[in-house]
Amino acid sequence: MSAASRAPQRSIRTPQRTNRTNRAHGRSRSRSRGRAVLLTGGAVVAVLLLSACGSGGKSGGTGNTGFVTGSDGIATVKQGSRVAAPELSGKTIDGKQLDVADYKGKIVVLNVWGSWCGPCRLEAKNFVKVSEDLKDQGVQFVGINTRDTSTTPAIAFEKAHGVTYPSLYDPTGKLMLRFKKGTLNPQTIPSTLVLDREGKVASRSLSALSEASLRKMLKPILAEK
Repeated sequence: MSAASRAPQRSIRTPQRTNRTNRAHGRSRSRSRGRAVLLTGGAVVAVLLLSACGSGGKSGGTGNTGFVTGSDGIATVKQGSRVAAPELSGKTIDGKQLDVADYKGKIVVLNVWGSWCGPCRLEAKNFVKVSEDLKDQGVQFVGINTRDTSTTPAIAFEKAHGVTYPSLYDPTGKLMLRFKKGTLNPQTIPSTLVLDREGKVASRSLSALSEASLRKMLKPILAEK
């Protein structure tokens, strides 16, 4: 066969190679987009998998974190070194709108909990007792309910334990992710944070709290001027 007769065959095969290359590039871009979506969704899931539900937790107070963790597991920050809590607002489990910033001027106790969490059930009575005792001293309790796929079990939990203070509904942990890494951020379920009267994070516990431990967290902040 002459060179002239082979030339048309080469011109036919060239577009085929181009099409195969384009399809390969398309599949590569699709896989890249898929990985990006998985990473974005994974950020929300990661905070919930740190500790699904634990009775104890540890945190470090070294480096530039600005906080010190005591032998009781309660981490504290000196008054002049605290950082402001992020925006924490949204609907409560009973459908009302709530913004934690509206409580500025009060000491706010934030408790991250889930109706499915055993330690959360154990500490609930302690939070109810202390919240009733200290409400006239300018202490406001706010729950952050997470990983409950609907508000029904959360509402049943509050009724069963006599909880009267509000709880933000945060099923995917988005509110938890607003706390900056390296600060006193909630990392387990349950977690408890205390905000001072300026709305700054003063202390944190990563385990279920007894009534005595909860009062111990609050005592120095109540004494601040």
